[in-house]
Amino acid sequence: MNKDSYRAMTAAIQAFHDKHRFMETGGEDLVYRTALMVEELGEISACVSKGKSKDALAEECADLLILLIGTAIAGDFDLNEAFWLKMQKLESRDSRHIQGRIRVSEFTE
Repeated sequence: MNKDSYRAMTAAIQAFHDKHRFMETGGEDLVYRTALMVEELGEISACVSKGKSKDALAEECADLLILLIGTAIAGDFDLNEAFWLKMQKLESRDSRHIQGRIRVSEFTE
């Protein structure tokens, strides 16, 4: 199995969902999954704001990625396709420096 493959990651997460019967036990409820992603984002924030190790940050980011891919499974959409469609949109957008930081967005003014 190619560990650099989105397809392999999705298959591993689907197997995890199947093993723990997420579909039958509420693990694929989108509101619940959103709360879990917010929790993980808080843990990422804590790693950054408290100066935790790069390994700790990587682990929390992996948790969020697993939840994101699992949410795509639960929501029955292709996250890989959505990613590339979004990147195509982002590539066409302008960037600005706002308060000393770069921002890429659809600016309306």
